[in-house]
Amino acid sequence: MLTRSNLPAAAPGQDDPNLKPGPGSDQTITGKRIYLAAGSGIPEIKTILSGFVIPHFLDFKVLFIKAIGAVFAVATGMCLGKEGPFVHISTCVAYLVGSVLPKYRENGRKMRELLSAGCSSGLSVAFGAPIGGVLFSYEASLFKCLPEISTYFPRKVLWRAFFCSLWAAMILKALNPTGTGKLALYETKYGTSYSAIHYLVFVLLGVAGGLWGGIFCKCNFLWSRSFRQLKIIKNHPVFEVFLVVLATGLLQYPNPMTREPGDKIIKNLLQDCRSSNDSWVCRHEVMESRPGYIGWLIYGTLVKLILTIITFGCKVPSGIIIPALDAGAFFGRLIGQWITDISPGIFAMVGAAAFLAGVSRMTISLCVIMFELTGELEYIVPHMIAILIAKWVADGLEKEGVYDLAQTVLGHPFLDPDHSVMLVQSERALVEEIIPPKQTMDDITVHVPTDNLVPRPILESKLAKLKARGLLDAGLVLVQDGMLQGYLAEGELDFGLTELGAVFDRSCKVRLLGQAGEDGEFDLSSFVDRTPLSICAKAPMEYAVELFGKLGLRHLCVTEEGSGKLVGVIIKKRLVVWLEGLQHKRG
Repeated sequence: MLTRSNLPAAAPGQDDPNLKPGPGSDQTITGKRIYLAAGSGIPEIKTILSGFVIPHFLDFKVLFIKAIGAVFAVATGMCLGKEGPFVHISTCVAYLVGSVLPKYRENGRKMRELLSAGCSSGLSVAFGAPIGGVLFSYEASLFKCLPEISTYFPRKVLWRAFFCSLWAAMILKALNPTGTGKLALYETKYGTSYSAIHYLVFVLLGVAGGLWGGIFCKCNFLWSRSFRQLKIIKNHPVFEVFLVVLATGLLQYPNPMTREPGDKIIKNLLQDCRSSNDSWVCRHEVMESRPGYIGWLIYGTLVKLILTIITFGCKVPSGIIIPALDAGAFFGRLIGQWITDISPGIFAMVGAAAFLAGVSRMTISLCVIMFELTGELEYIVPHMIAILIAKWVADGLEKEGVYDLAQTVLGHPFLDPDHSVMLVQSERALVEEIIPPKQTMDDITVHVPTDNLVPRPILESKLAKLKARGLLDAGLVLVQDGMLQGYLAEGELDFGLTELGAVFDRSCKVRLLGQAGEDGEFDLSSFVDRTPLSICAKAPMEYAVELFGKLGLRHLCVTEEGSGKLVGVIIKKRLVVWLEGLQHKRG
């Protein structure tokens, strides 16, 4: 509640379910409510790295509340993990450090590089897997949000992320939070290998993981769009948390295996009972008749599915990885009860990876993470089989993974170039369909006279209209005789009028184009982008999608075919809203 904030909604989401703009629609974008310290933080970080702005999301206040809240949220025993909050916390640290250094504070691209490296270190600490953390960050599209990836990612961001993960792992080992002195959180030593016949079991685990992940993604999305839209839940998120905690206690306490925290559950289910029989799991596995024990394994798998569906997305710091690993370990241990030649912990380990793959759609990074978590390099091939099968099955049920769906539910704008291009290719739409209406263009257009001086009251009036729209990354387009001359972003205009303009008269004129004239002239020409990218109004829509996606643009000017005169300006959020409307139109 302490980090509650109101933001403009750029796409249909949790707080604007009736917003379904279609092609060419000028439906007003309504505001949305956001709790900055709630959830995993990964969808928001993807949004920030793609070039959008979420004010105060990385502030120290959010960092502090997220850290404290994550401790209490995990301690409640709810079906949530700490890996998402760790990502958010580490990104906040990276942002706060970068804000002190002018090199990063004054350069948005370099700041996003720093934030990306911070993401990987957070995942490395959460998993105790430095290499897997870097790969997971990349595969989860945290790095792929960076528009410049094709030119500088391999050398710059990757090795910097690796360097951050290295130091995170060194400090984690020095602090030794687990008391074992090792990075591997769930170290196992099964001492046995698998045979070719077991590949069928690994395929079965992959199918089950894909089904579990696909069902979870669909049900959690529907739960967020239905139950969480009830007025009492929407306006009183603490009441929802109370209901979730109550349901968690009532459903998990009867099962002796689900009374422990999530990471302890995984450790119990992965153990090899041939080397130790002190735990509750091992004591029941040595019994000749164990229908009750098998029943608890089935119960644990189903309860984890139900509770994870209703827990993920509630207004507490939470992640999805630990609950998915728990459910997979339950199911894998269950299957292992009928296979006596090798330890059932092996199937619990592979099942955990399969279920997580079904939820997150990660592949390569999961293999690395699992052997870093367990120290079992021998079982890379089983993991590969189960993870690939799980991803294929889950993709058949639901094309988007949990983080992509969460981004949609929350209403955060994010442009996936590949998906968007496929979406518009069969539509045969032209760029002119998303040109803003005349009223909007009048508000954001500045007709610069031949002397290149514009009265300050006009700019202040247009700045007020930009702020009223609440889009944060809009701006003014400068024209002379209908021809495009430049683009002045809202942030630069606000800074110029507020900070630099403090020493000038309120009725003075402001230079926007050309060379500075008299000394003491109010000159903002250095803030103007004189070469904004433009596109013809009759160009196919996929051209605009490619430009926004691959070049990382925030705005794109539209010119008239033949004359080259300016007819509109498209900001990235408007394109995202149009694509969302097209998606809704297709059902």
